[in-house]
Amino acid sequence: MADRIERTYGLIGFPLTHSFSQAYFNRKFEAEGIPAHYINYELPDIGDLMEVISEYPTLSGLNVTIPYKEQVIPYLNEIDEDARKIGAVNVIKFIRKKGNDIKLKGYNSDIIGFSDSIRPLLNPERNKALILGTGGAAKAVRQGLINLGVEPVMVSRTPNEGVITYADITPEVMDAHKIIVNTTPLGMYPHVDECPDIPYGLLTSSHLCYDLLYNPDVTLFMKKSSDMGAETKNGLEMLLLQAFVSWQIWEEA
Repeated sequence: MADRIERTYGLIGFPLTHSFSQAYFNRKFEAEGIPAHYINYELPDIGDLMEVISEYPTLSGLNVTIPYKEQVIPYLNEIDEDARKIGAVNVIKFIRKKGNDIKLKGYNSDIIGFSDSIRPLLNPERNKALILGTGGAAKAVRQGLINLGVEPVMVSRTPNEGVITYADITPEVMDAHKIIVNTTPLGMYPHVDECPDIPYGLLTSSHLCYDLLYNPDVTLFMKKSSDMGAETKNGLEMLLLQAFVSWQIWEEA
């Protein structure tokens, strides 16, 4: 039966020691009797992508993680509108045509996972946000917040157009921005004693401090924030939601 041919899905990035997707999807495939398997493709260079595609003729979809969410775009035939606005892709759908013709379409499931997980925590006071970091995930968070009616400001160690530095986070800035989202890897296992350099002492119970990290469950950023009474949330729900969205994208006709 043609529909029972085992499909292949996977993750591209470098390194992949922190990957959650492989175990998640292979458990899903086994539990639901889906004829598929999921492989981690640790690529030292994004140029190796086409080699992977040629080696795995049953490849039907890919997730994309650091550092390739932006670098992968030139390899795609088409890109979804949200992904275009963000400038980063973390899901690739393979549209196979007759013969060996393959069309690659890029999407961003981070924006959906993040938006759906933070939406219940918003209130009228939480209408401005600081986004710590400027990478692909930060860009997805930025667009998600804009779509939710929240005004975002990105924060980086180096000054840039439309970006403030950590030194610019004054008491006035902290008071005006009641949402702070960490999109940096600071605090991720095994470097659990690290955290972004913000004035934690200026946090209040009105603040929401959201960390995209999920390992450990409570990062130092979250602990220092909750010590000041701020509401905190880690990235596990976002991770699960974006994985669910990935599967929807791959499965839709």
